[in-house]
Amino acid sequence: MAVKTRWVVTHACGDEVEHDLSARPADRRAGYARWLSGRDCTDCWRAQRDGNRAEERAAWIAGRRAEEQQAAAAWAEQYRMPPLSGPEKILDWGERCRHQLVAAAYKALVVEGPLTEGRWEEVEAQARTVDRAGWWLDQREAAPVDLPELLEAATDADRSTENPY
Repeated sequence: MAVKTRWVVTHACGDEVEHDLSARPADRRAGYARWLSGRDCTDCWRAQRDGNRAEERAAWIAGRRAEEQQAAAAWAEQYRMPPLSGPEKILDWGERCRHQLVAAAYKALVVEGPLTEGRWEEVEAQARTVDRAGWWLDQREAAPVDLPELLEAATDADRSTENPY
């Protein structure tokens, strides 16, 4: 009589799975089936692994956002940018978007481009007047070189009525 090749194993997770052990030598199949019974089945193992990766990724993203938020807040204070207005849940995001767009625009227009420091100060002053977080979110995909034109096109609804100085 031949040693069986298909084994039904009850895994540690409680799932019963039929395994084809024909690739193993006959004298090692029972031991391998016993070893398998001490482990989760493949589906449960993958779910556990993917869950851990999702948690690690979420923690990494949260840490990255905290770093970006801290950099944006320090930048806003250094360059006297006014606090943004809008719904509470988008204020931080809007601040990060403003920081990223203005910093990228400075690099593209002044460092690598044709704008002088004097003209940049005018663009920066215009950026200070736009204090609606939603406007900055709407511009997050804009090309940095377009910032002066976008700021010119901003409406009174994008600016507060009070003097920010």
